[in-house]
Amino acid sequence: MRKIFYIILFSLTVQTAFLPKLFCQAQMFNEQAFKLNKLLNLISNYYVDTVNENKLVEDAIRQLLRELDPHSVYITKDEVKKMNEPLMGDFEGVGIYFNVLDDTIIVISPISGGPSEKVGIMAGDRIVRINGEKVAGIGITTNMVRKKLLGPKGTKVNVDILRRNVSGLLHFTITRDKIPIYSLDASYMVNDKTGYIKINRFSVKTLDEFHKALDELPLDKMKGLILDLRDNGGGVLTAATDLVDEFMPEGRMIVYMQGEHLKRQEFYTTARGRLKNVRLVVLVNEGSASASEIFSGAIQDWDRGLIVGRRTFGKGLVQKPFYLPDYSMVRLTIARYYTPSGRLIQKSYKNGYDNYMMELNNRYMHGELLSADSIHFPDSLRFYTLKDHRLVYGGGGIMPDVFVPADTSANTSYLHQMIGQGVVTSFVLEWEDAHRKQILGKYPTVDAFIKNFRLSDDFMHNMRIAGEEKKIKAEEETFKQSAPKLRLLIRALIARNIWNSSAYFRIVNEESPDFLKAVDLINNDQIYQKILEGK
Repeated sequence: MRKIFYIILFSLTVQTAFLPKLFCQAQMFNEQAFKLNKLLNLISNYYVDTVNENKLVEDAIRQLLRELDPHSVYITKDEVKKMNEPLMGDFEGVGIYFNVLDDTIIVISPISGGPSEKVGIMAGDRIVRINGEKVAGIGITTNMVRKKLLGPKGTKVNVDILRRNVSGLLHFTITRDKIPIYSLDASYMVNDKTGYIKINRFSVKTLDEFHKALDELPLDKMKGLILDLRDNGGGVLTAATDLVDEFMPEGRMIVYMQGEHLKRQEFYTTARGRLKNVRLVVLVNEGSASASEIFSGAIQDWDRGLIVGRRTFGKGLVQKPFYLPDYSMVRLTIARYYTPSGRLIQKSYKNGYDNYMMELNNRYMHGELLSADSIHFPDSLRFYTLKDHRLVYGGGGIMPDVFVPADTSANTSYLHQMIGQGVVTSFVLEWEDAHRKQILGKYPTVDAFIKNFRLSDDFMHNMRIAGEEKKIKAEEETFKQSAPKLRLLIRALIARNIWNSSAYFRIVNEESPDFLKAVDLINNDQIYQKILEGK
């Protein structure tokens, strides 16, 4: 009864609050709205206990939306701003990457061009006071740091800093400004002919970042591009369609969407793209969703490039935001996405919300991440690409043209604990802070570091001890199994802290089966073309 009450309660609220056309069309809503108000008044005036009416209504909202589909959601007022920041591509603050280590705020690096860099904040600095208030040794959390350092553009924040090899405290006044949130993680040349670009989300600034990355690559020599959308959960639709535009000739459909109350809307390519003749491989996995699937689906349907990796998430529902009177928000599903061939991207949610949320885990349990043979599509979901008429499937994400099993070679509990409990990050940060000058002296360029830097056995032994101090222990065989992956990750983290995230991906990609397969395919004319033509 309680569940039904919640559903009815919010159903009426939805219809009266932010679907005014339906409210006007159906006179019964006037009666139901009166009933709802009457019930709330009765609860407020007569119920036996004190009731948190805000929580009651919010619980009702959440329950109703869960009954509709998994992606219609309620977002509180405070959550709205945080949700929009990654999609808008910036926020306002001081501009540092930081970590809280041993109850101290350590600057990993200032953001390039940001206000902290401009006043002289450096990697390794320890922030001990903010606006005169002690922040070291008080149990400060990441959220507490964010609240103290974020703020409106133009406002000032005073910080006192301890810097290695400098006596006394250094005082800085930082004027907050807009800080970019980058959606493009990495761009570099894999070899003389092949470029690589990694995009972590689709934001309003993704295309600008993509163009900047292209300007820094030798396009006159670049014959192929590996575009990495692994674990890209989506974002702004037009960012994905604009990116498709870079690779396609004019006039080709990219995606269409339609719903019960939304007429079919179609998106087409223009003539502006610079990469129409560049060979393309797109990397995807089970974490690639929504806008990533729109991009991948269009590329696959038009036989424009190869999709490599594992089946994508399967999110093909379109949400529209509706603000409520207190500036909270409902993101309500209003339509479905379809690829140019007519494939529905969205996976089934007919078995309920909880089963839907467990679907990726079920893929793992059924062996799908390890073998393409475990994936079965019904004949009703068969479609064909629009140029070479290759067989593709709908109804649950984008199935890659070339399947690559997930790498589980070092998939140990010890590895997960060392990473998940922050031991690796903290140990690397402390070590790198103490050895930064030495590293740069011996490896002055990122190329020299990647080629020559290797971790000593003493380093690994000391890190193992750091884990044991956190009650994370491993048998010798388990440690040996985990060590190669740990060494790779640590090298990448050090490179990122000293140089940039492109350096990080250059290293982790060295042993990525997905990436290595993409390199093989894109550099083999015969095999690439054979797969693309479905032969």
